[in-house]
Amino acid sequence: MNLERQIATVFLVEGPVGAGKSTFAAQLGLTHAAPRLILDEWMVTLFRPDRPNIDLMQWYGERKQRCIEQIWRVTCDLIDTGTSAVLELGLVQCHARLDFYARIDAAEYPLRVYVLDAPRAVRRARVHARNHAQSGTFQMVVPDEMFESASDLWEPPDDLEIERRDIEFVSTARV
Repeated sequence: MNLERQIATVFLVEGPVGAGKSTFAAQLGLTHAAPRLILDEWMVTLFRPDRPNIDLMQWYGERKQRCIEQIWRVTCDLIDTGTSAVLELGLVQCHARLDFYARIDAAEYPLRVYVLDAPRAVRRARVHARNHAQSGTFQMVVPDEMFESASDLWEPPDDLEIERRDIEFVSTARV
């Protein structure tokens, strides 16, 4: 393993919708001179024009997985050439994060995980404001029912995940 590879790190930013992940990822990218690979940006750019009105979850899931595969390939190229990467992948369920950790472990890449959270009411207000302003980290309108559904899917790291990973919890309750 060369010195550059030891220094280059994967920074994974996760948390529920409206927690401030994209804002945090932007700051992290500047701090570490690392490009950001944000799942929502890829999904909107590549697939928004083709989004159906029915069977959205199956449609989304298939495309999300394809984007994550490509983001992983780009991440490997970056890390292997000595450049850190900031990833925001929407790994809201524990099993999805465990699958991703297995990739990291197999590649022997350094990993730093940031888990952001804020009270649901704060996150809901942020999403409403972002929907209205459609600026900054805005990628798509998130209707109330989508916000609630996505929030219900969020699984914070359990004790075992916390024990085995370098996780920093960040409260974003204050703006």
